[in-house]
Amino acid sequence: MTDLANSTVHLQADSVECSRDDRLLFENLSVEVSGGEALILEGRNGTGKTTLLRILCGLRRPDEGEVRWSGVPIEECAVDFHRHMVYVGHLDGIKRELTALENLRVLQTLSGRGRYTIEEALEAVKLGGFEDIPVHFLSAGQKRRAALARLLVTDARLWVLDEPFTSLDVHGIELVESLMDTHLSAAGALVMTSHHQVHLSAGVVKRLNLSES
Repeated sequence: MTDLANSTVHLQADSVECSRDDRLLFENLSVEVSGGEALILEGRNGTGKTTLLRILCGLRRPDEGEVRWSGVPIEECAVDFHRHMVYVGHLDGIKRELTALENLRVLQTLSGRGRYTIEEALEAVKLGGFEDIPVHFLSAGQKRRAALARLLVTDARLWVLDEPFTSLDVHGIELVESLMDTHLSAAGALVMTSHHQVHLSAGVVKRLNLSES
């Protein structure tokens, strides 16, 4: 595994504003997360949690304000930023006709190798023995584990996760929390939303409630 401790990890959003369907979601919103920190976005449905995640990972531009990676606007360092960031959204983002092994091989071809080998990543998410089964035959929880294995096979210093515990049972949630702790302990950063209570024992945990912003 690659140690991130000597890497600079810093994501900052400065005075961002966003509207949707002529409704203001948030304005003058500033957040930041550095290595060893987790930022958990909270709030009622419709307050813009997913929209803010998409802004933070460069999938949507804010109406006002700026997002920076290590002090540089993400539009100006897109290659470096996207090489060191991985986003797992509501959808699993995996090809159902491929096996879990094939999905991760495709990802590594596009993004390069990371901290875990593919085999180690599948073992870490408890999919050992299922690596050669087409994803559409897996259960909903196994599909989610296959999606989350993407976090481990690239050199992603920043994890951006939208409801990562979806379809997971209690043991699956505990497993993902353990992977998050390992990531934070290695000076990685994490931004996420969750309707579940999140229990992390490593790093610094910060919370932002968009219902109150």
